[in-house]
Amino acid sequence: MSTQSTPPSFSLTKLPIVCLLAGICCALWGSAFPCVKIGYMLFSVDTAHVPSILLFAGMRFFLAGVLAVLIGSAAARRPLLPRSRRTWRHIAHLSLLQTILQYIFFYIGLAHTTGVKGSIIGASNAFAALLIAALLFRQETLTGRKLLGCVLGFAGVVLVNLGQGGLGGAFQITGEGFVFLSSVSYAFSSVFLKRYSAEDDPVLLSGWQFLLGGVVMMAVGFAWGGRVGPLAPAAGLMLLYLACISAVAYSLWGVLLKYNPVSRVTVF
Repeated sequence: MSTQSTPPSFSLTKLPIVCLLAGICCALWGSAFPCVKIGYMLFSVDTAHVPSILLFAGMRFFLAGVLAVLIGSAAARRPLLPRSRRTWRHIAHLSLLQTILQYIFFYIGLAHTTGVKGSIIGASNAFAALLIAALLFRQETLTGRKLLGCVLGFAGVVLVNLGQGGLGGAFQITGEGFVFLSSVSYAFSSVFLKRYSAEDDPVLLSGWQFLLGGVVMMAVGFAWGGRVGPLAPAAGLMLLYLACISAVAYSLWGVLLKYNPVSRVTVF
């Protein structure tokens, strides 16, 4: 599949570079599973209280949006500001899929399942992204080779976690079910991010969709009675790290999707 834009001075379509950057993103996202659970403890978040979970998640993503916009603006040597209704519409769509829906399902689901189960179910997003991109949006062709790559990637996640425990137990809609819905929402966001990044800066889209989603989640959580503990030094550092995970990983992911087919990136 041909790319929609000419890559910058070093080619973002070369496999070693795609592998390196996608690997960084996945390492950051992988660390989110245990760090979110640690964050719950440090901020004294009651995992049975959904509004508090939403408030905590909103704080993370609002800070992630601030970091992404500031870092992106410094790198581009200009303010990354949405300047058209079209761009704001793209930001709203991505915010709904990537931040609001994905992480409402993710945070509630992770509070009701183990990190091992969450990581394995989350790996299904590669299948979802490929099927959505190929069958619904016709962005690329569905091939046996791509399906095989998804199967091997998913099998790798399962094998890594086999010795960790936590694979047994009953299936819960609000646990494993919500983690799966989070993966589906993420898959849709990847497809839309590729489409929108042909017209808008992917870092701008990433930063502002986090800002918008973070504000919405904080407002809903707080209005619904959500509460978090005091901002102690350890809690503040964990919140900053969680924000950096989102700001760095999703911005890099957006750049990769801009220059590569969805299946080539999401299989990582």
